[in-house]
Amino acid sequence: MTTSSAPSVQPYARGPVAGAAFGVMIVLSPIAFGAHGFLVLFSIAGLIIVFGGVIAAAFMSFPTSEVRKALRAIQAMLRQPHATQADLRPDMKDILHWARVIKPNGLGALRAHLAEESAKNPFINYGLNMVLSEYRPEDVRSMMETAADASYDRDCIPVDVLRAMTSHAPAFGMVGTLVGMIVMLCELNEDIASTGSALAVAFLSTLYGVVSARMIYMPAAARLQQVVDDRQRRHALITEGMVMLVRGEAPSHIQDRLNGFLRPEQHTYFDAIGSLGRTKIAVVDAGGKRPLVVAT
Repeated sequence: MTTSSAPSVQPYARGPVAGAAFGVMIVLSPIAFGAHGFLVLFSIAGLIIVFGGVIAAAFMSFPTSEVRKALRAIQAMLRQPHATQADLRPDMKDILHWARVIKPNGLGALRAHLAEESAKNPFINYGLNMVLSEYRPEDVRSMMETAADASYDRDCIPVDVLRAMTSHAPAFGMVGTLVGMIVMLCELNEDIASTGSALAVAFLSTLYGVVSARMIYMPAAARLQQVVDDRQRRHALITEGMVMLVRGEAPSHIQDRLNGFLRPEQHTYFDAIGSLGRTKIAVVDAGGKRPLVVAT
């Protein structure tokens, strides 16, 4: 039986890393071909104002635990997502396995089976408890949909944190620029030659704010939203599977119903209990021209 394990550190994904490198190259290329070095883009004061201000505003606006999740999402933005987030086949396989346990021997067989192999995912455990408690199918659906909606709302909070940070970053960039200009005007003297370099340093804060908003916080929010949406689809599949387990549906019926949650190339059309001696069947494609799967 497939169970979820503790999250591990995923390798870096080629696409996000290439995109980040291309974005950095676009920003730095004008400086690379100019007379000044890359240090012209470095300002400690601007970094403190922009990044420090954004993080401070986030902690003031949201719970600490949610801000930490958002910051971890930034760190994970360039890494490969876990395969189970988008691939629902392992959950479908588990539900079909439980259906084959229930079909001949009833819920008692499933209870004894789960005593040996317990699912580790909290949402799956919740659904199995609903099944073993022998609630009506409509009650199981209602309770699991409520749990799925509550989980989705909680998972969206770090996304809201990142989107808020996206809007705060340019604002703090302008704050840094205004502070820099105020300091420059206060120290303005007859040496006009130093005005240009001081003004350039002041505008670095605006650069930090815009670039960080568009290349850090916004992409991280988009990636995290995809993870949350994948988890919601997974919860929908699990909910439908648990309802069908309560109804006592045949594994073949459950498989055909849950196929609707998968990508078309992941569908399996052969009978899930074909090994029990069913007649040989051939499943054809939509045009009916050639067999796709043959099962017995």
